[in-house]
Amino acid sequence: MARNETSPENSTLSAASGVPSDERYLVPALIRGLTILQRLSGETRGLTLSEVAAALGVTRSSAYRLLFTLGHMGFVVFDADTKTYALGPEVLRLGYGYLASRDLVEVATPHLVRLRDRTGWSAHLGELQGRDVVYLARVATRRSIASTVHVGTRLPARATTMGRILLSGLSSDEVRDLYRDQPYSGEAGQGSLADLDAQLATDRANGVVVQVSGYEPGVASVAAPVRDTSGQIIAAINISAVALLTTETDLQGPLTAEVVATAQAISRDLGFKAVGEVDGAGGTQARHSAR
Repeated sequence: MARNETSPENSTLSAASGVPSDERYLVPALIRGLTILQRLSGETRGLTLSEVAAALGVTRSSAYRLLFTLGHMGFVVFDADTKTYALGPEVLRLGYGYLASRDLVEVATPHLVRLRDRTGWSAHLGELQGRDVVYLARVATRRSIASTVHVGTRLPARATTMGRILLSGLSSDEVRDLYRDQPYSGEAGQGSLADLDAQLATDRANGVVVQVSGYEPGVASVAAPVRDTSGQIIAAINISAVALLTTETDLQGPLTAEVVATAQAISRDLGFKAVGEVDGAGGTQARHSAR
């Protein structure tokens, strides 16, 4: 039987994609074209023809043909004033197409599993629907004591850690419109509209919410935001723990660091890029341009 040239014995595994590859099947011109796009997506937003040729190690005429082809397809644009090439709108369309193809729960779930395993507590993903936070995913703790919420559970946003994170992504006017007609009973999370606005301002500045017995007695929780490619908060994650089995030091220290790092990892997978992210062991919050 003839041996398949693309069998694992004859192929290497691409580190970038995990797809079997063989250098015999690589197309040099395509590699050069994609390299141009990679260079233009870095810190240098515009390159001249000579700079492109030098980066690729090819002649100016070869570089020009590559750039002309990419320009024809909308992947690069040429600025006649500066004589430089930059990324075109087709690149953005491809990027959004890729991100749109990835379901939020699908992206978040493996991160939530790792968060559960690192902290030992149940991990959740939720989104804002009206004045409620709706649980989209749950990875239960392996302990005998588990959280009582399940996928589809709705809880009042202003009284819960994930809900407060999600509300902090809204403007003050949006929050006022959302709660304008809600009566206040004085129960947990039921302060005045001014109280809520002040609380969300603090949550917004902190980038994380830690709460002990705030909504449910005996339950401690830590939540952090998940952002999309534009920096907007589109979801939140949290862990819920038994308050008696945790300490304030753990909540404010390693548990908060793990939750924030996991939220940032999910956000990165969704296309968000932040400056000054934590590495899971520090306390520095990510800085971003979105409100």
